[in-house]
Amino acid sequence: MLYKHTIVRRKSRQIMVGSVAVGGDAPVSVQSMTNTETTDVDATVAQIQRIQKAGADIVRVSVPTMEAADAFGEIRKRVSVPLVSDIHFDHRIALRVLELGVDCLRINPGNIGRDDRVHAVVESARDKNVPIRIGVNAGSLEKELQKKYGEPSPEALVESALRHVEILTRLNFNNFKISVKASDVFMAVAAYRLLAAQIDNPLHLGITEAGGFRSGAVKSAVGMGMLLAEGIGDTIRVSLAAEPVEEIKVGFDILKSLHIRSKGINLIACPSCSRQNFDVISTVNALEMRLEDITEPLDVAVIGCVVNGPGEAREASIGLTGGTPHNLMYVDGKPDHKVDNEQLVDELEKAIRRQIQLRKDSGADTRRVIPIQSVVGK
Repeated sequence: MLYKHTIVRRKSRQIMVGSVAVGGDAPVSVQSMTNTETTDVDATVAQIQRIQKAGADIVRVSVPTMEAADAFGEIRKRVSVPLVSDIHFDHRIALRVLELGVDCLRINPGNIGRDDRVHAVVESARDKNVPIRIGVNAGSLEKELQKKYGEPSPEALVESALRHVEILTRLNFNNFKISVKASDVFMAVAAYRLLAAQIDNPLHLGITEAGGFRSGAVKSAVGMGMLLAEGIGDTIRVSLAAEPVEEIKVGFDILKSLHIRSKGINLIACPSCSRQNFDVISTVNALEMRLEDITEPLDVAVIGCVVNGPGEAREASIGLTGGTPHNLMYVDGKPDHKVDNEQLVDELEKAIRRQIQLRKDSGADTRRVIPIQSVVGK
């Protein structure tokens, strides 16, 4: 039985990024960012489609030039997922992508320049009901804040964010979300905690420049996991020096581990030892590859011996425990049939797909999530 733990979620106002709700009682959304040249429309569209297929709710695209903005317009026509344009400094690029159907602007109003430029962008966003993301980064704090604080700090990140908030508030524009990212886990977590207590706008979580696939995934899981477990966070991006599709997979794994959101197979597998009666590692690796297309949540336990195997298998929808001379497969907590090592992966895949189809046919809800309450931020 799943241990019941209630996450008390910070209450935030809700915005819409295209068709995806962010904040309020909406599910925590998962996003990534393209790393192709935006002017290479075919390559960028192909990457966005791969990211979307992996389960992304939102995709961000860098738009550094007017040429990239025109390319963005072509990209927008060819993909269905909500798109965020990443823009710095040049208000003309922001105005152009707003004309071309962008779903959200990632632009800091304080960096645009003159008041009339800020006003033009905000009015166009208001007219088209397009939200803005204020994105503060420890690596690019304003010079005066660097001088004031001496070095990046949670307080400096929050002060920078609130400066941009004040600009939008002065223009009576509240359709925005905010991020205060740092590559240091503790700095980022402290900044988000401080900010969460001061505003009710949605928060976009991330540990910026987290690193390569393994180290970046760990840092992101630790940092965002701390915040999400406290109910802080409405949308997440895992920043990895890796293929963007991997960011989506890790993002959903983080949410899945906290039972905030379920997508795909939840594999419960032992690390393997000399007690194993089959090769657990190769079995799990093969299963992960074969089952990548499955988006429905299902708990599957693959345990190599009879010590912990039966207990774990009984709690999963599909379970396998190693045994001599045969392994035993469980379905819905009950022993179902014996399986030889040579047929393990094939038999597991068949049982998993059969179970998912049965649940679809019966209209059963396959989700297994813990209760999340919404309350006013701490």
